[in-house]
Amino acid sequence: MGKFVLKETATGFKFDLKSGNGQVIATSEVYSTKAACLNGIESVKANCVGGVEDQTVEPVVAVSHPKFEIYTDKAGEFRFRLKAKNGEIIATSEGYTSKSSCENGIDSVKKNAPDAETVTE
Repeated sequence: MGKFVLKETATGFKFDLKSGNGQVIATSEVYSTKAACLNGIESVKANCVGGVEDQTVEPVVAVSHPKFEIYTDKAGEFRFRLKAKNGEIIATSEGYTSKSSCENGIDSVKKNAPDAETVTE
């Protein structure tokens, strides 16, 4: 079972979604307040049911929000970002060397986020 790990940083609060084996699946931005961070967690839970828009192939087939977007970063690694219904980015992934690993990360968010507990570190 996955969990959201809420952490205080020097400038606010952020969360990591971790899978049952402790791997970080997705990370949030830094929020100014704990309440805003908790709202971000609820947003991930509500929006992780979206489709997947693969921006690494042409033509890009647009998917409506909420959605996961697969893209490549400057280093050529595959990443995903989860966007809420309003288009805001609410979670991002680490870099993956293969698209299939990135897609597995999205599947893991869909599987782990809806029922994940929130713990504070």
